[in-house]
Amino acid sequence: MVAALCGFIFGLGLIVSGMSDPANVLGFLDVTGAWNPLLAFVMGGAVAVTLPGFWWLRRRQFSDVQHWPSRWPPNVALILGSILFGIGWGLTGVCPGPALVLLGLDGWKAWLLVVSILLGWKGTQYLQSYYSRYRG
Repeated sequence: MVAALCGFIFGLGLIVSGMSDPANVLGFLDVTGAWNPLLAFVMGGAVAVTLPGFWWLRRRQFSDVQHWPSRWPPNVALILGSILFGIGWGLTGVCPGPALVLLGLDGWKAWLLVVSILLGWKGTQYLQSYYSRYRG
């Protein structure tokens, strides 16, 4: 129930902030044209709300629950994944969170995007499994 409530609040926040509209995201990425700073304010607000919670959690010992990623060095998978995510985000103006919100708002294009995300995710899992099997 808590997860459903959090998901609802997240989706509502995306709609209210305008981040479910790909034009706002693409406007932010268009730094040489009609740049729209809206996304920077949304990200800043998200960091301002989230940072105190992470700060508090980092100082508590919940070793059974928390698995903090190592900060350095970034591995090849992280770098390649970041590049692919950025390319997809730049081409569509939508990242996975707003894509789920758009399922109910934007018809077949949103479904195509979400199916593509799932295929990419499953394809990556398959390639990782294949690589680890034959790696030796």
